[in-house]
Amino acid sequence: MKKPIVTLSIMILACLTAVCGYSQVTPDTEISGEGNNIVIHPVYHGTLAIEWKDITFYVDPHGEAWRFSKIKAPDLIFITDIHRDHLDPETLSGLDTDNATFVVPQAVADQLPETYKSKMTVLGNGEEDTISGIPVKALPMYNIPQNEDPLHVKGRGNGYVITLDDKRIYVSGDTEDIPEMRALEDIDIAFICMNLPYTMTVEQAADAVLDFKPKVVYPYHYQGNPDVSDIKKFKKLVKAGDRSIEVRLRNWYK
Repeated sequence: MKKPIVTLSIMILACLTAVCGYSQVTPDTEISGEGNNIVIHPVYHGTLAIEWKDITFYVDPHGEAWRFSKIKAPDLIFITDIHRDHLDPETLSGLDTDNATFVVPQAVADQLPETYKSKMTVLGNGEEDTISGIPVKALPMYNIPQNEDPLHVKGRGNGYVITLDDKRIYVSGDTEDIPEMRALEDIDIAFICMNLPYTMTVEQAADAVLDFKPKVVYPYHYQGNPDVSDIKKFKKLVKAGDRSIEVRLRNWYK
């Protein structure tokens, strides 16, 4: 009579293990010129976390707080835009943000819950600051053309270039292949969005990447309406144009 119970217990344990690991994509590690580990955690959609030295930062925490259960509490939280998959008060409320500084554009600052407003650094497009010892520059992110009702208005949201030792990391936010992206230089790691109708096509994203030539690129934020973007096609296009660029395909929708 005990055998079925043991078997059932094993099955339940396996299911619980699968659920507990549901959000966890194996992190990647880069080594900076100073010998420090840069640990990159793909989390969900346009959400990622990075650990470096004794600092952890989250970008656009979204998709429920349990997705961060195996990642240290944030010291910095970067938010790119006001849309719910970037500024997500429900997810923020479930995180330990007691020691976190929020890095945000003004439009996000205006909408953040009051409890966070005493810990904000506000950056506009083109502005730079050093926060917790990390140089940060805010870049534009917007749709082309800027018609009467664009999904992303120029000047409202921020992409970010974040420098960790000698490594420059670009987070695109929601954008098309704007001139400011194409003009980037010396980017080591880039996170590039590609979902319609909100940002850009796979072809636009690949063409922009071939212009500014990051050493490593992650396609992220690639689930759109009605389809999920073809990230394998993106990799093929980038590799056809420049085989030196490393394209890392990760599952952002586990």
